[in-house]
Amino acid sequence: MKKLILMPFMIAFAIALNSCSSDNSSSSSYPYKVRMTDAPGPYSEVNVDVQSVEVIGADGQTVVLNTNAGIYNLLDFTNGADTLIATSTLTSAQVSQIRLILGPNNTVVVGGQTYPLSTPSAEQSGLKLQVNQTLQADIENNILLDFDANTSIVETGNGTYKLKPVLRTVVTAISGNIEGNITPVGTLAMVSATSTSTNIVYTSSADITGGFRITGLPPGTYTVTITPLSPLVAVTQANVVVQAGVSTDLGVIAF
Repeated sequence: MKKLILMPFMIAFAIALNSCSSDNSSSSSYPYKVRMTDAPGPYSEVNVDVQSVEVIGADGQTVVLNTNAGIYNLLDFTNGADTLIATSTLTSAQVSQIRLILGPNNTVVVGGQTYPLSTPSAEQSGLKLQVNQTLQADIENNILLDFDANTSIVETGNGTYKLKPVLRTVVTAISGNIEGNITPVGTLAMVSATSTSTNIVYTSSADITGGFRITGLPPGTYTVTITPLSPLVAVTQANVVVQAGVSTDLGVIAF
């Protein structure tokens, strides 16, 4: 009789213990960091007013990250430099979208003159970037927002400018880079890397020290072209291999 009484209690206890164990194993956390970088552009400064960063999970839930709000000069973060703009610890392994919300204090400096940049859509609903990123539990997950200042600035005439942000997201763990230097130092040159498999073109430009870096490239083979101002002639290197997590150094390229 005692066995018949105790057996249901023991079964219920075992079920409850197993349920608690299952709950604990599924409560993973996903540390998440959002960094920002830029491709150089023909401006003295491009200042963006970052107010908030949000992520949207696969379930549609929005999480507001701990954002380092402030005004950032994009040209401070070129050719491999970046800055941390937001962090959080997420409870979902899937990030489907990042939303970057800008404030009204965006400016561009051209020829020593500062001009306001209007960004109405970015101030209200935010810049929406599709990510579809799967995170790893209990390790630091990073994503890089690559801001292209050169193509993001639109001159509308009469000394007015508009910011139409051109960005792409880079999952640094699964992408590589191409870098190098040009000589003579101070030569203005555009650098492009064209994927031989997809024909997608990624661009940057040499900075005042002659260095260049194209970040966030999917692994594969590329044709790299460095195009200086006339009368100098462009230089092309074919079959440049990019591997995940590796920077491919082209060395010094002379004109």
